[in-house]
Amino acid sequence: MTDVLSSARRVRGPAYAVVTECLRIQASARRQSWFAWLFGANPILPDARAWYRGALGEIHVAKVLNGLDPSWTVLYSDEPEALVIGPAGAFTITTKNHSRQRVFVGDDRLLVNGHRTNHIPDARHEARALTHLLGVVVTPVIAVVDPAVLTIKQRVDGVEVLASSQLAAYLGRRKGRLAVSVVADLVAVASADGVWSADVVDETLRHEARFVRLKGEVDAAWRRRVIWIAGAATVVTSLIFAATMVA
Repeated sequence: MTDVLSSARRVRGPAYAVVTECLRIQASARRQSWFAWLFGANPILPDARAWYRGALGEIHVAKVLNGLDPSWTVLYSDEPEALVIGPAGAFTITTKNHSRQRVFVGDDRLLVNGHRTNHIPDARHEARALTHLLGVVVTPVIAVVDPAVLTIKQRVDGVEVLASSQLAAYLGRRKGRLAVSVVADLVAVASADGVWSADVVDETLRHEARFVRLKGEVDAAWRRRVIWIAGAATVVTSLIFAATMVA
């Protein structure tokens, strides 16, 4: 994750805001009991779990964007959007981590497990503000991370909704329409705004290290749960088999 979060082109690194909030809430967590640790209880506090998932999603999308060719510049702010500028134009990338959830797009709505969200109007609002700032049309993109199902019944006017796994291909196949000098000018304008900057703040690396440790604890707890579940399934299967043999 270090190669993504510490890139010199980014302000405070992707996921800075959600990582910070996750860590702030998690700081009040008490040390787990030995039994809770042994049986793989989730160490993330309930109030921090949405922030944790959001951070994982933004980090995942940042890795995708980090793989774009050098003609693209990726900028981050303290908000959950990325600003991507290249020969094909300017795009806001809004990450939504809806892992293992059903996502439906149609009638200018984005539903998650049947519930309406504000993802589309929020993405439009951010893109309009940047369009005004940069003087070029900024296309809003909503990247959905690891959905169980992503159904796009109707394309949304002015907003692209796609799975995060499709993001690199989507940007890569866009036709170039801006000269290199124009791209550089747009990056300069965005950076001059003070919200989007090319400077790395040391806080990013400190928070990254804490988040990496937290993720390690979560992953280890998950592995312990899997071992206990697998062991319990094996015992139940053996008992059923033994009962069958006796009968």
